[in-house]
Amino acid sequence: MSAARRRVVLSWSGGKDSALALAALRADPGIEIVALATTLTADHHRISMHGVRRELVEAQADRLGLPLWPALIPAKASNAAYEAAMGALFDRARAEGVEAIAFGDLFLADIRAYRDRLVTRHGLGALYPVWERDTEAVYARFLRLGFKAVIVCVDPARLDPAFLGRTLDGALRADLPATVDPCGENGEFHSFVQDGPGFARPVGIRLGDVVCRDGFWFRDLTLES
Repeated sequence: MSAARRRVVLSWSGGKDSALALAALRADPGIEIVALATTLTADHHRISMHGVRRELVEAQADRLGLPLWPALIPAKASNAAYEAAMGALFDRARAEGVEAIAFGDLFLADIRAYRDRLVTRHGLGALYPVWERDTEAVYARFLRLGFKAVIVCVDPARLDPAFLGRTLDGALRADLPATVDPCGENGEFHSFVQDGPGFARPVGIRLGDVVCRDGFWFRDLTLES
């Protein structure tokens, strides 16, 4: 009899690092992915950091054949509010036999240590399937695997808002300033994945308005009907 697979929930931002983490987890025969977990603002039903609409994340989950578990937090939530929402989600995961939460972080050790403390508090382990991979190689692998994504948020102190809405491809990589990490791991930019391995079909999008909120610039996306 084969050993039971380890049940895992993936923390899902909708961007390229999450997509690569999902691909790595799905390639592991010892892992069963139970759900994608996403933090959304209760006020606007958008991903709290990237501003992506809930219906777009739901469309990703649908194309990937996985349930979406939302954790709702207020706009500009305190850390306590964030931890309470995530704690409730982690408790649900544990009650459903989940053993670990997976994250798409690449190299920010302080963020990893924080996540480790948070999940441990709820009796879970943490997995980092793309941890410490060279970000230049990660970007190249993302393209080689056939993923398609667009930039939806930038920190203007690090990257010109003119990059909003651009597709992640070889031309974009060539245009990124030398000071910008190829994967935006220092918060330079965030992306939304439309298609790639594991997607039953692409998520059709329309590029919307460019707006500035709380010092960050966003490109709104809407779901094609």
